[in-house]
Amino acid sequence: MIKTRFKVPLLCALLAAGLTNATMAQTKQAAKVWTAEKANAWYKTHKWLTGADYIPHTAINQLEMWQAATFDPKTIDQEFGYAESIGFNTMRVFLHSVAWKEDPKGFKQRVDQFLAIAAKHHIEPMFVFFDDCWNKEPKAGTQPAPKPGIHNSGWMQDPGQPASEDAANFPELEKYVKDVLTTFAHDKRILLWDLYNEPGNSGKGNKSLPLLTKIFQWAKEVNPDQPVSAGLWSWNLEELNAFQVAHSDVITYHDYEEVNWHERVVQLLKAYGRPLICTEYMARPRNSTFATVLPMLKKENVGAINWGFVAGKTNTIYAWDTPIPDGSEPKLWFHDIFRPDGTPYKQEEVDLIKQLNGVK
Repeated sequence: MIKTRFKVPLLCALLAAGLTNATMAQTKQAAKVWTAEKANAWYKTHKWLTGADYIPHTAINQLEMWQAATFDPKTIDQEFGYAESIGFNTMRVFLHSVAWKEDPKGFKQRVDQFLAIAAKHHIEPMFVFFDDCWNKEPKAGTQPAPKPGIHNSGWMQDPGQPASEDAANFPELEKYVKDVLTTFAHDKRILLWDLYNEPGNSGKGNKSLPLLTKIFQWAKEVNPDQPVSAGLWSWNLEELNAFQVAHSDVITYHDYEEVNWHERVVQLLKAYGRPLICTEYMARPRNSTFATVLPMLKKENVGAINWGFVAGKTNTIYAWDTPIPDGSEPKLWFHDIFRPDGTPYKQEEVDLIKQLNGVK
């Protein structure tokens, strides 16, 4: 998920587009978007949101996490204990349509079991449906082994490429989305539904707009109690960005920049008058760190969800574009907070997180 610097002129153009009524007319369900007043009232019922994008260290991708043969509640319970110990109260978690298709009933049972574990540790997760990042052809069954030293070598798009562009796949995807949303529409253990991760990534651009439009339509037809959103991530995708902002109940976004640029994005996005949640940040070599960014997000009352939690099979201690083929540990981790045994990568980072979360 390689990010480029947010361009302020493009952001201003996005704000102008998003604050008009033009994009609101793109789909019939737009009138059902939460009002800013409702969104802000919802946000005020929660403590400051902090957490991480989460996958157990034993899983290389979303399929390995959710398939029956490799679902690992013991590890999830242990790692959510690490999260609770530093005051994290949410986690962003990717689902996968292939795991549902193979076993719809069992898949939902595993989601329910996951939610029970999360609730035990006082964590309200948000779930992600579709994803345009990394490998193009997800397949059920045994997942590939990690490639040494390569960031997210086995992560899978959902529904894939070119599958996401083929409208013939949409009826089956609609069944998936509506089945999961309907099952958990009133579940107070869930914070939010993140409908589509980084639409337009992997060179797709506006080819992702039809599926993005559909998933917002399907979600609003179910009308869950929880808010729905899809995060901004690249200001060059102006049409996608305008649609995402116009149809999201709360504004979510990704930012891997250093703090002064990140803070400028926050200040501009506040023009929408809605709650802000940063659902991806923290890449140490890019100076997007806990020490620099997290205090700013708390000051601005922006939810803070960093990429990576426990170092494992996803290899996200390695940088997007700097592989280490022999698999040796980088001197400076790119993402992640803990080693599998719960030892922090940097104790001072964990101490800061605990301090900002009011954990003694």
